[in-house]
Amino acid sequence: MKRYYSCALITGASAGLGEEFAKQLAGRVDKLVLVARREQRLEQLAAKIRKRYPQVAVLVIAANLADPGERVAVCKNLKSSGFVPDLLINNAGLGDYGLFATADWENQLAMLKVNIEALTHLTHMIVPEMRKRGAGAIMNVSSLASTLPLPDMAVYAATKAYVSSFTEALRIELKEDGIQVMALCPGPVHTEFGKVARREGSSEGMTGHALFVVSKKQVVREGLRGLDQSRARVFPGFKIAAAGLLIGAIPMVLLRIVLSTRPRR
Repeated sequence: MKRYYSCALITGASAGLGEEFAKQLAGRVDKLVLVARREQRLEQLAAKIRKRYPQVAVLVIAANLADPGERVAVCKNLKSSGFVPDLLINNAGLGDYGLFATADWENQLAMLKVNIEALTHLTHMIVPEMRKRGAGAIMNVSSLASTLPLPDMAVYAATKAYVSSFTEALRIELKEDGIQVMALCPGPVHTEFGKVARREGSSEGMTGHALFVVSKKQVVREGLRGLDQSRARVFPGFKIAAAGLLIGAIPMVLLRIVLSTRPRR
């Protein structure tokens, strides 16, 4: 049974999974909040949603979530506009592909701020109102990478391991408050994410093997279905789900051996 929400807030909504979440949720909400850095892209998406779903109120908030002041401003904007989220989708995220030793530190820092700090801070600011109402849902977009210590994606995988662990703990804490908490753990998806994560001058990225790629429509569809079913964690796509189970069953000593044989440039 599909759950309907009064107000859904989606971060990283200007493209990729965030944009797809907005499209698939538009018919299931009264209000929609789209948050990302690129205001023009958000406005274009909002216009499409308003045209197709004129009954849905859409609020666009352009913000750099790496900045704590802008995160606070997002929540102040919500309050002043009368948008009170009962569904929070922490989708915004950054990636980087390549050796940690040669990584640009500012990119690593931005990844830590967005993937960990922003997700945690926004949740901390929004959860109290959900608890007052005794209802709500939170979906944190993690990754299959959260299950592995991935060389060449060391910081990214570590941030996603944090997201999955944080989500599991929060799910237990908020269960008695009637708040559903779930981690969505996709594998490779064809979005702008891989292009952004690829370093300048490199033809390689994070798209993964073609056999494991899942469309963003399927990822979002399975994620929302998992939320409807009160699941704790969703690995969208049969092959990704199987990989998640398999990785969890392999001892770390064997994982180290397997990962050390990765292809090198």
